[in-house]
Amino acid sequence: MIPLIDLYRWRRGDRAAVAAETDAALRESGFLLISGHGIDPTLRAKLRTAAKEFFDLPDSTKSRYAAPVGGRGWIPIGKEANAFYGLEADTSRADLKESLTMGRDFATGDAATDAAWFAPNVQPAEVRDLAELCALYAEQVRALYDELLDVCDAALGLPEGFFRARSRNSPHTFNINRYPPLRETGAPQEGQFRVAPHTDWGMLTILDRQAGYGGLQIQTLDGDWVDAPLHDDAYTINIGDLLARWTGDRWRSTRHRVLPPPADQPGEELISLIMFMEADVDTEVTPLPAPISVRQDLPPVRYGDYLAERARAASVALETESMTG
Repeated sequence: MIPLIDLYRWRRGDRAAVAAETDAALRESGFLLISGHGIDPTLRAKLRTAAKEFFDLPDSTKSRYAAPVGGRGWIPIGKEANAFYGLEADTSRADLKESLTMGRDFATGDAATDAAWFAPNVQPAEVRDLAELCALYAEQVRALYDELLDVCDAALGLPEGFFRARSRNSPHTFNINRYPPLRETGAPQEGQFRVAPHTDWGMLTILDRQAGYGGLQIQTLDGDWVDAPLHDDAYTINIGDLLARWTGDRWRSTRHRVLPPPADQPGEELISLIMFMEADVDTEVTPLPAPISVRQDLPPVRYGDYLAERARAASVALETESMTG
């Protein structure tokens, strides 16, 4: 259901087979595992160590770097809710996680765009190496993103460079998610998760995750929830709503969730490194022509408007924060 695809095969010239496997996987589940990516595991280990040092700081210190959902900085436990009731976030069941979020260090030259999408990153003074490690890691993941866009071009039969040309000035969001132990959050409410069932919003999500009892699950076509496979040193890749829309729902933006740990594992603590990769925010996303797209009836949307709308919907209002412990 979720294949492991080795990028070395792509680089060695086995492109038609890799493209076909990618297309099949994104039609069925919207997920891939990618090996052969070349990102140093030592860098990821150092980054997790520095991030843990930041998360271990008192909330009073971390609050100096507080940010809203979609912003840059610290998002405390209870500030983000991916559980929805109708079209509104279910703030009574906010996600059991805290995040440190960063974005792309870039400027388009348009003042309004840069203010909205390329604000300066936070630089926590208490953890000396964190900002440098984050920047180095983001640079390597963006290179991987460009290569994955080339694979997507081939999988859809598009001209080489189609998606890259529409992503040169794109933002990204880099979330370091800490999933705290139960002794810190207390037992979850019924229907409460580390990350509640949701779809991602944009193009591609590039996830480096740790094994744990409170792990990633994806929803199958028949509505069942299954554990996402984990392979040593492989990245978990999934597409978001806007890439699904661009392909006229040929590819699936799949609901997924992160479970809280079971009661008999109250000490489990995990840190995930998540890069949400985007296209240029002024791009009009409309279904590609047939036979690529399955549907042609999806109205066009402006890329940045969709992202901003989803971030607002997932934000927990200040008056509800006291519910989250």
